[in-house]
Amino acid sequence: MARSDLTDMAFGYSLLSDQTRLGILQLLTAGPRNVTTLCKRLGLKQPTISHHLGLLRMGRLVIGARAGKSVIYTVDVAAMKALAAGIAKLTPRK
Repeated sequence: MARSDLTDMAFGYSLLSDQTRLGILQLLTAGPRNVTTLCKRLGLKQPTISHHLGLLRMGRLVIGARAGKSVIYTVDVAAMKALAAGIAKLTPRK
């Protein structure tokens, strides 16, 4: 595995180490959401949610698509599957 692949994987896993980001991902797995909905559901302020969404977007775990004045966020399924596959490679085989 190339060093850059390991760096990407490590960054992806580090994004999962925060309860706010995990909460955002959990809500997004149930369907697309905007920042306002995420704020209400998680009981956090908009700057906090936006900060964590920015990190998740930077890690390509979340996709944002503009819908009028809002941005609708979804989980990047391919990226999440790639992280899961990376974990599977670390699992010893019998």
